[in-house]
Amino acid sequence: MRHFGHIAPEVRQRLFHREPCAFDADSPARLLSAALGATLYSPATRPRLADDVVKQAERGVVSMVLCLEDSIGDEDVAAGEENLVRQFADLAARDGAGLPLLFIRVRTPEQIPDLVQRLGATVRLLTGFVFPKFTEERGIPFLEALAVAEHASGRRLFAMPVLETPELMYRESRVDALEGIARAVDKYRDRVLALRLGVTDFCSSYGLRRAPDMTAYDVQIVASVIADVVNMLGRADGTGFTVTGPVWEYFRVPERMFKPMLRHSPFLEGQAVELREKLIEHAMDGLLREISLDHANGLLGKTCIHPSHVPAVHALSVVSHEEYSDAADILRPERGGGGVLRSQYTNKMNEVKPHRAWAERTMLRAEVFGVANEDVSFVDLLAAGIPG
Repeated sequence: MRHFGHIAPEVRQRLFHREPCAFDADSPARLLSAALGATLYSPATRPRLADDVVKQAERGVVSMVLCLEDSIGDEDVAAGEENLVRQFADLAARDGAGLPLLFIRVRTPEQIPDLVQRLGATVRLLTGFVFPKFTEERGIPFLEALAVAEHASGRRLFAMPVLETPELMYRESRVDALEGIARAVDKYRDRVLALRLGVTDFCSSYGLRRAPDMTAYDVQIVASVIADVVNMLGRADGTGFTVTGPVWEYFRVPERMFKPMLRHSPFLEGQAVELREKLIEHAMDGLLREISLDHANGLLGKTCIHPSHVPAVHALSVVSHEEYSDAADILRPERGGGGVLRSQYTNKMNEVKPHRAWAERTMLRAEVFGVANEDVSFVDLLAAGIPG
């Protein structure tokens, strides 16, 4: 699979200076963690789940979480497990080619080896598990169960812990909680693909819910948690992990209080005025703003609960030609001694040593999401990525 692989080759050639690379579940972990993109969640109880997975893959989704936790009722867990086994068998019967990276969100550690055993040979379609409400105390049993299941199946399986507990929200316990999480995930570093943020649960600790006019970063108590998670778990010194952006809850807004957050000019230049109106109607202007702030705050990828969110996440993840040019300049071998240089776009300073980590992360993102042509904007990418 590859990002934007669902659009025609001639369109990709027009859009990209460097096209996204191909990858699959057996690719290196570092590549996969950056390639997750918009991870689409779906309840594990959906009766036509296999059809849904295939359909979303054809629409550009490259990672999905099949959820046995908060998205279904307690009384539906057993039925959800049985449905997963059936749906994986259905997918395997279709040969399993071209599927997204598939993860199962479980409730308890015991579900992991049990599900792997019940999936049998179809476990080859599974990339890993998502662990809810992760702390050191709760998380270690999940990680240990994953190791057991991996050994039994002979298949590499990844973990994606979700950070969403009140201990992370409360100031007096946050540092201790983050230090414990750091110890747990470091011990299993080779199997932790990414850390996910459960902002909805963060908000519930204070009875909050952000409006469609607000991003997670406008809710200061939530923004402070995101900052501390990135501070302690997202460092660029080799100790950090990929941290993914929070879910955007809205896909249609009947009424808004504030002006839309999308300027007219990029859409006028791209002759996409109707697209702008559609985005505003479906609260996507807030989503686009939040994705930009995710990137600015060190997050990559995003939890999604609606397919319409996926093209926005992917379009804004593509590296611009200007970013690529700056990163390439900074990483030239002859720049190893440091120094300052003017960018090729002649609009900024590139300081080699301080900007090196940024350049390396940008090049990784360029590998999986591609580099836009010089005259291509996010509007062009967004319009091309929206299924017809």
